[in-house]
Amino acid sequence: MSSPTRDLPVDLPDGATRAAAGIAVVLVAQLMLVLDATVVNVALPHIGTDLGFGAASLSWVLNAYTLAFGGLLLLGGRLGDVLGRRRLFRVGLSVFTLASLLGGLAQSPDQLVLARALQGVGAALAAPSVLALLTTSAPDQAARTRAFALFAAVSSGGASLGLLLGGIVTDLGSWRWTLFINVPIGLVVVAIVGRVVAETPRRPGRFDVVGAATATLGAVLLVQALIGTPQHGWTSARTLGGVALGLVMLAVLARTETRIAHPIIQPHLLRDPRRVAALAMMGLLMAGQLAVFFLVVQYDEGVLGLGPVETGLAFLPLSLSIFTVSRITPRLVARFGTAPLMLAGSISLTASYVLMSRLEADSTFLGALLLPMVLNGVGAGLNFMPLTTTVLTGVEDEHAGAASGLLQTMQQLGGAVGVAVIVSVYASRAVPGQVLPGLEQAFWTAAAFGAACLATSIALLWHQRSARVRTLPAAEAAELAPVAAATEAA
Repeated sequence: MSSPTRDLPVDLPDGATRAAAGIAVVLVAQLMLVLDATVVNVALPHIGTDLGFGAASLSWVLNAYTLAFGGLLLLGGRLGDVLGRRRLFRVGLSVFTLASLLGGLAQSPDQLVLARALQGVGAALAAPSVLALLTTSAPDQAARTRAFALFAAVSSGGASLGLLLGGIVTDLGSWRWTLFINVPIGLVVVAIVGRVVAETPRRPGRFDVVGAATATLGAVLLVQALIGTPQHGWTSARTLGGVALGLVMLAVLARTETRIAHPIIQPHLLRDPRRVAALAMMGLLMAGQLAVFFLVVQYDEGVLGLGPVETGLAFLPLSLSIFTVSRITPRLVARFGTAPLMLAGSISLTASYVLMSRLEADSTFLGALLLPMVLNGVGAGLNFMPLTTTVLTGVEDEHAGAASGLLQTMQQLGGAVGVAVIVSVYASRAVPGQVLPGLEQAFWTAAAFGAACLATSIALLWHQRSARVRTLPAAEAAELAPVAAATEAA
């Protein structure tokens, strides 16, 4: 009988050590990019006091990053195809690192918002290259599967981790360290990525500059108009004009993409109603969740009197719920299919927002916040993988990057629009020096996003059943099997 030890491989594949180092470096960068969408959340009250932000304008610390990130993601992916993924990854990360330094040194609201926008530009250039570099760095399919599983864990858990990290560095040092912390990490990654990650082949073609410009301008105009509603009113010329101009930019984008040879958005990807519904749901999900992160931080620190570290720890139930549910979601998909999970997840998310709307001055974390935080994490965990699978299923290999870019764009812009709308509702009823006025209405607005997500999931389930095109759970399970196996092995 042979020894078990003899059956195990003794030698690693050629280049395995270099490949592992390359994967680790790229994932560290991905974590840093994801963290920055939320790492400043816990520090927002300190930022507002230190730099003199208003109640509504403070949300631009978040929106400046997500708008630039989401608006330029598709262009960043195309530039990587043409110029080389590793090269653009290094350029984007360099811009991101410099912007982090400038943001930490900011002395006024305008300086900080501009630095955050520049961070978003750098992230948009670097992020689309991450998956491609993970693919090229992995020496075999098993390593590639593990890398993708780690990528999913980093992407889904990074936002919640950012809240905890932001609380720790703010409490121990200053809010400025939520930005300074990126500088040494970014410098190290930029310095060594060329040694451990190979360059990808270039694909010649023209840039869709018009598409990128109209997508970004449309999003910025819409969010700026919504943010200004507390000062100017929902029916003012400024608000209505901004919304109209934003919609015009998006209409120009739609027209442009159907008339050029190298569109930034592949029009045929939007002809599948299931994919469109899943993209809409992802945007609605992020719209409610990122805005609630903003609101709960204000409540934890302003009403419950929690410090930055305690506020970060208060999000642990949400983070742990996402992690726990994400591990069993592949098995649930195998048994029930994707659409029922989206429906259950949307119900859980909407219920969490309704419960949060009942927060009062004498509420406690255990009595009033713990359950909705868990429900919110469960809802997000049930939705994330099924939505991603629905968007990417049936996409040709050559367009997988475009489909992934659409998904990431909806995540970023959905979050930005949600924060703009919900914070505008909150600020319209805010009383200086008080947290509770406007909080109930803001959470009900988040619940409206959840209800829209729920309605979309019902329509998707009805469409699949009535058209008799419902994907068999077994087929979906087979598609998710590599990710599920790698997640369980991690």
